[in-house]
Amino acid sequence: MSLDDLHLNLRNLTQDDYPQLKTLMDAVYHDIGGAWPEHTIDKLIEEFPDGQIAIEDDGRLVGVALTVQVDYDEFSNPHQYDDLIGQREIILNDAEGDAMYGLDVLIHPDYRGYRLGRRLYEARKDLCRSMNMRAILAGGRIPQYHQYADELSPAEYIDKVARKEIHDPILSFQLANDFQVKRLLRKYLPEDEKSQGYATLLEWNNILFEPAERVLESRRTQVRVGAVQWQMREFDSVEAVLQQVEYFVDALADYQSDFAVFPELFNAPLMGLQDRAAQQDQIAAIRFLAGFTERFKTELSRMAVAYNINIVAGSMIEFGEEDRLYNVAYLCHRDGSVERQAKLHITPQERRDWVIEGGDELQVFETDAGRVGIQICYDVEFPELSRLLAEQDMDILFVPFWTDTKNGYLRVRHCAQARAIENECYVVLCGSVGNVPSIENLDIQYAQSSVFSPSDFSFPHDAVLAETTPNTEMIMFSDLDLTRLTVVRNEGSVTNLKDRRQDLFDLRLRDWSWKSGGRPSAGRDVDES
Repeated sequence: MSLDDLHLNLRNLTQDDYPQLKTLMDAVYHDIGGAWPEHTIDKLIEEFPDGQIAIEDDGRLVGVALTVQVDYDEFSNPHQYDDLIGQREIILNDAEGDAMYGLDVLIHPDYRGYRLGRRLYEARKDLCRSMNMRAILAGGRIPQYHQYADELSPAEYIDKVARKEIHDPILSFQLANDFQVKRLLRKYLPEDEKSQGYATLLEWNNILFEPAERVLESRRTQVRVGAVQWQMREFDSVEAVLQQVEYFVDALADYQSDFAVFPELFNAPLMGLQDRAAQQDQIAAIRFLAGFTERFKTELSRMAVAYNINIVAGSMIEFGEEDRLYNVAYLCHRDGSVERQAKLHITPQERRDWVIEGGDELQVFETDAGRVGIQICYDVEFPELSRLLAEQDMDILFVPFWTDTKNGYLRVRHCAQARAIENECYVVLCGSVGNVPSIENLDIQYAQSSVFSPSDFSFPHDAVLAETTPNTEMIMFSDLDLTRLTVVRNEGSVTNLKDRRQDLFDLRLRDWSWKSGGRPSAGRDVDES
């Protein structure tokens, strides 16, 4: 048959199709009883019309998929085909079922080779997603097993089919369509002599499924991020800096952003409130800057609530225990709560000139717009940190940074983009610009703020969702689809997180809470050296 002669149409099965359906089923299932009675098909169409899918070619029925609704907990456990059938061969459709069960897929012998079965399977998957069903289940015959029964157990046969050492016309096809074998079913269809009564219980998991009781509580899937490419400039007061911050928060909120992101040490110009002589002492200057942090935290938290936006407050210098200094990012939630993430890896310059120390804790923050992590500048150059966050289902990684030269910026940028690809998450890079030679410790800036995505078909070809003009004060927006992350992690061209060889290596975060008098968390590795 020539491809030019095909005029295929995908539609739902109707009761008028039964004569053609009977002919097709009798031809395909001649060894296990042939076609269902007409009243069986009529009842199935009546109770679950969307689940009965047909392909026709110029009015000729050439492919059919029959499907029923079931309770997942019941049919994901051992069962027989007869458990689906009631009196008078009525197929038992459960209108309240949370899963679909694939009864039959039939392709006319003349139309094999055109991948019509795959087309029907994809239609079933689309229906499963649209109905928010938990999964598609199926009892799969293994019709070639009788040829190997003397030498292989059913489990060994299934394993060899999975390894493509044996081709089974049904099981091989189902495995190629992303179904997973969950268990072996015994006496599933006793009259199936070719399968010797055995079948595989197969499952395709709907990764987008949301339980009904969680619909009102389900997290957002569309998130808007706004970032401020902040210009360092001279300010004559703390109030002037906060006024500039609020100006940008207001602007980002007007565009319904879920997050407002600021750069690392964005309030550093406050060091200029000291006279020039006092600024010469770099340690004293950075400690002077740390004195404003509590007020900024309070004001930024107020803005988060007032403008209904989550604020990633770049980073600021914080006094810790024993008067030690830390570089800390604050997440000001729009519900009024505030969380912190200290910079863990301190650059040689920070350590040498300002005597800043690295923090000990790393976490993912739960927000009303996704699970987020924060890594301040240099931290993103250490891939272990991002991987630890990815293992906690992080959706968005925020990277506030401050770089002086283009090569320094590119080092941060390339590492950030690598983190997006290898951890299948979004990464938001936000930096500062502008040269302020009148302030010691604040002379050169280079930045091009950007938003990166995983690298796959659902995202831009260069995996860059948005970026600013280099070295120009401006705001940047990007809409992030969290559903795409779920899909790429499970069904992408490559699945980096799923494919890790954890049989060869693992990664752990040590718990240092004992240093501050706390008790080590359960399940954490503790190093007491």
